[in-house]
Amino acid sequence: MTDSTLQAQIEAANAYEALFVPALFGQWAPKVADAAGIQPGQRVLDVACGTGVLAREIASRAGSTGHVAGLDPSPGMLEVAKQLTLGVEWREGVAESLPLADQAFDAVVSQFGLMFFTDRRQAVREMLRVLAPGGRLAVAVWDSLENIPAYAAEVTLLERVAGRPAADALRAPFVLGDQHALEVLFRDAGVGSVEIATHRGTAQFPSIHSMVEADLRGWLPVMGVMLPEEQIKWILEEAEQALSPYVSEPAPTMFHLSAHIVTGAKP
Repeated sequence: MTDSTLQAQIEAANAYEALFVPALFGQWAPKVADAAGIQPGQRVLDVACGTGVLAREIASRAGSTGHVAGLDPSPGMLEVAKQLTLGVEWREGVAESLPLADQAFDAVVSQFGLMFFTDRRQAVREMLRVLAPGGRLAVAVWDSLENIPAYAAEVTLLERVAGRPAADALRAPFVLGDQHALEVLFRDAGVGSVEIATHRGTAQFPSIHSMVEADLRGWLPVMGVMLPEEQIKWILEEAEQALSPYVSEPAPTMFHLSAHIVTGAKP
């Protein structure tokens, strides 16, 4: 990787931490940590850790006698995570082939990453492999798009103005909302005592404009969709009206959203 590529990744990760973590992801870290039953002194792995929002919460609970590792495929995300948090072992790698020893952890957690793994069943099997017998697993995924109306409205707008590829890029985070399919995935991977709980949260962006622009200039390019500047401006103008029925306050922009937390154990 060139220095310029790494720097671009770091800048994107800083933007992610500054906008998406407070707006969307930060509130879920305590819920996932609760679901995993994290205790002082435990060894815990955070898979697809990003800039470390969940790993930070886990580290505060595992304490000085515990050991927390965060794994992510993006060097830029990991660089920002290192800058924000000391005392966590940051590792580069992918969920389908964890570069870690068998039975090395008492708990494995993952927050909003499973949707993007190339082989989800293999990733869950790898999480089980590195768990000690009886260890707990807690994985968060977004609910179905139809249960999050603000994002459903944005997807509809993108499909109308920018076409199917742009709309599908924004659909991608919500593809694991079906609880039955989730349960089958985890049971087939060998997870025991599978339970799924749905939690409600609140998104909070500075404005509709900032929310949609973050998706158009940040998320869509990550998914390989680059829109022309003229189209971006048109979508941003249309979004003010299209999304306004779904926000509870005009500024900051707030709306409800929900996620599933899957828990289980290594038999």
